[in-house]
Amino acid sequence: MKKSSLVLLLGTIFACNSTKTDTAKVVTSQKEIVKTNHETFSYQSGDTTYVMQKYFLVLLKKRKNRNHSKEEAAELQKQHMAHIGWLDKTGKISIAGPSDNHETVAGFLLFHTETMKEADSLANLDPAVKAGRLEVETLPWWAAKGSKLK
Repeated sequence: MKKSSLVLLLGTIFACNSTKTDTAKVVTSQKEIVKTNHETFSYQSGDTTYVMQKYFLVLLKKRKNRNHSKEEAAELQKQHMAHIGWLDKTGKISIAGPSDNHETVAGFLLFHTETMKEADSLANLDPAVKAGRLEVETLPWWAAKGSKLK
């Protein structure tokens, strides 16, 4: 997407009201997208309709309680990765990954849940969060359904 299109798209996001949708279908650029109870709105650009959906971005932040032994930290990391695998397998996250040498943010999870409460609750089930090694900050985030990294 060109920079000017992205600016226009972001402007539209803030100008539009989001709505809860039902299970009806919408045809978008000759592809059917089944709507759920996620908050969405449509954005028209030329002959293309983008269905924007609210996702939830979770920042996994480093807590001050990081004085676990090397063995404990390794076990918590193993459990943390298993939790992320479970979230992926259940379809609750769209993407996950660590940050690179950030002072406070250890990683990111992009949740594909209907509510912020659900995303926050699932993120707080992480064994590393429960052990006090990480803490969770959950933010709403909009993206076009079907978007992918480039």
